[in-house]
Amino acid sequence: MPRALISVSDKRGVTQFARELAAMGWEIVSTGGTAHVITQSGVAVTGIEEVTGFPEIMDGRIKTLHPAVHASVLARRTSEAHMSQLEAHGFAPIDLVAVNLYPFRETIGIPDVKFEEAIEQIDIGGPSMLRSAAKNHAFVLAVVDPEDYERVLAALRENAVSDELRLQLAAKVFSHTSAYDAAIAQYLAKGEEDLPAMMGLALERVQALRYGENPTQRAALYVTGEGRGFDEMCQLHGKELSFNNLLDIEGATSAVAPWPDRPACAVIKHTTPCGIAVGATPESAYRRALATDPKSAFGSVVAFNTVVDAATAEAMHDLFVEVVVAPRFHDDAVAVYKRKKNLRVVELPLADSRPALDFKRVRGGFLVQDRFAASHDESEWKTVTKREPTESEWYDLRFAWAAVASVKSNAILLAKDEAAIGIGAGQMSRVDAAFLAVHKARDAGHQTQGAVLASDAFFPFADGVEQAAEAGISAIIQPGGSVRDQEVTAAADAHGIAMVFAGRRQFRH
Repeated sequence: MPRALISVSDKRGVTQFARELAAMGWEIVSTGGTAHVITQSGVAVTGIEEVTGFPEIMDGRIKTLHPAVHASVLARRTSEAHMSQLEAHGFAPIDLVAVNLYPFRETIGIPDVKFEEAIEQIDIGGPSMLRSAAKNHAFVLAVVDPEDYERVLAALRENAVSDELRLQLAAKVFSHTSAYDAAIAQYLAKGEEDLPAMMGLALERVQALRYGENPTQRAALYVTGEGRGFDEMCQLHGKELSFNNLLDIEGATSAVAPWPDRPACAVIKHTTPCGIAVGATPESAYRRALATDPKSAFGSVVAFNTVVDAATAEAMHDLFVEVVVAPRFHDDAVAVYKRKKNLRVVELPLADSRPALDFKRVRGGFLVQDRFAASHDESEWKTVTKREPTESEWYDLRFAWAAVASVKSNAILLAKDEAAIGIGAGQMSRVDAAFLAVHKARDAGHQTQGAVLASDAFFPFADGVEQAAEAGISAIIQPGGSVRDQEVTAAADAHGIAMVFAGRRQFRH
């Protein structure tokens, strides 16, 4: 009689799997909670303690770490020595191992989870059994994913378990345990002052893409499984998402994140905003964001930080949009969007503020840094000019400082009444970025007189301030820190501009 060892944390489909194996004449060996669930379904189970001759101890920490388990999995069936040693010790072969691991990654994804709780979710026996089975895959089926239960059963029913299937299942095991260990290593390294000396990056492919940035490039979407990421994305309507759509979605959802308590909208082109605003409602935020630069909004990705209603969807009817993304959509809003066959409608949770790492590819490796988080701490803010900002200027400066963080550098953003009216992005000099922001504002019919300006990094020369003064800008916020800060401040004073140093830059290369 063949034997299957089943011990799973994720119990999806496990009772049906065990039932069908038993119907085909397999003995089911199991542990703890899994054994209880399978037994309750009416399937006979041999407890792991009957196999090992040793009880589960230490709250289940020790139950499968025993020669009776690992020898039975690792024995090469074609080796007389191995099989005679099994018999001498009273062990019988185990021919299938169905195991999935304690939910470590899910546990550390819980906000404010205690360190001790996370540590208890580090699985020891599970990875050991899986690795044993995967190493000996020529004789043992190693099943780590509940999604594979049916194809394993189908192969067993037909008595057609191929070498290819065995190899695929083994490869999946080592990918899974590698990702599991990488998550543990990264979690434990978070308390270190420096980044880890060695780092494993395990990624799961969740979606194949038609092509990359260009049709000649292969592409796919991979996720780290760290929570509130693209693995939680749900497409409600429209054609397949492209590589470039996904990049723009990332930029769009990041752009609206700084206002968790107010409706915000960002209109994104090539990963950077061409419009961004807050409003009393999602519809109001959209109309104000669109007004920033209606010409550039054609073919954009539009993001909201709140639930989108039908009125907002109707307001977008006349604009060609590639993707609209929000944490949630009302059903009647989706019905409106569905009038456009190709418009992609995507639900995606807003990213949370937990620390994480960012990776950028270079030849032969990666550059790794802490993930960028926009600064909202005003404790370091300091007015450096003779004139303090007015109350209304303070509102706009706060908005502009949060909004400019999502613009690619060199970045200048003009704002009035908590909406962007002109954006200069990705320029080779900061004065050119200022010039472009003013030009875009005027081209869209906005009055720059009395607007505020945010710069993601310091002004290296006074020419950017002169450009702002010429446009009638009344207040500026910038990080400060240039060797010419005094000269830049004097230029602001000469034009009666209030200027605030934020004390840190928000530079995105």
